[in-house]
Amino acid sequence: MTRITKALGLLLLMTIGTTALTAQNSRLSGLRNEVMALFGSQQGDFALAFRDLQTGDTLYFNPHLSFHAASTMKTPVLMEAYRQAEEGRFKLSDSIAIVNEFTSIADGSKFMLDSADDSEYSLYQRIGQKATVYDLLYQMIIYSSNLATNIIIEKVGAANVMNTMQQLGARELKVLRGVEDDKAYAKGLNNTVTAFDLCLLFEQLGKRSFINPEACDAMVKILLDQKFNEVIPAKLPADVKVAHKTGFITGVQHDSGIVFLPDGRKYVLVILSKNLADRSSSIEAMAKVSLAVYQYMQGR
Repeated sequence: MTRITKALGLLLLMTIGTTALTAQNSRLSGLRNEVMALFGSQQGDFALAFRDLQTGDTLYFNPHLSFHAASTMKTPVLMEAYRQAEEGRFKLSDSIAIVNEFTSIADGSKFMLDSADDSEYSLYQRIGQKATVYDLLYQMIIYSSNLATNIIIEKVGAANVMNTMQQLGARELKVLRGVEDDKAYAKGLNNTVTAFDLCLLFEQLGKRSFINPEACDAMVKILLDQKFNEVIPAKLPADVKVAHKTGFITGVQHDSGIVFLPDGRKYVLVILSKNLADRSSSIEAMAKVSLAVYQYMQGR
């Protein structure tokens, strides 16, 4: 092969590569425009983080905008519990007392949770009994049990959750306390998240790089059983699996997780919102955003 032939071949490869990159950038730009249009159709503030775990394709919208975490903070709590279990501090099969008395970070006073404000009720019927750490973690994620969350946080420590997340690079995320600490809320001592940080955490789980692959698989298995599926999974085909954690309070609706495609590819998607004027309409728009990301992954 002559030098001229080699040079022409190299130039052809560079041209093909440049053309493919340009087409990919164009598709990402199109996705961004569609996302912005859907968010723009709603009254509220939104953020998004998307990352293809195979190609590294990434799309952000307001990635560093801070939101009240609502129940999305339960994912970092899950991760910290598995980390401590791996260190041997306890076993996931260990029994732990089911209690309904917790300490406010505002002034050290005690408070209780009201079952009427929780999305899981059966655990309140078992107060005074025991459950395994794993059972509480499972209820915390799939039914978003506030009671289970507070029991686990008092066991693992909110400061430890934050320290671990910061070591992973999630430096904007704050897990200061458990749920329904009204005195802390009144003082502005709230758990907060950003789309960027939640994306980092789910990327660790999706790439099986947090603790070890077996621990990541175990946490993903729990997240796959999520019972609240009105945002990310809502408009996706039945053979697409989503390991995710939602969060919602008045004016706030979040969803965050890993989407598993039938062909083995996977991507992280985080959609956050606040100051919503119409919750139902915004949920519909957010579900359409999830569908748009899925269609991007399908090359459409």
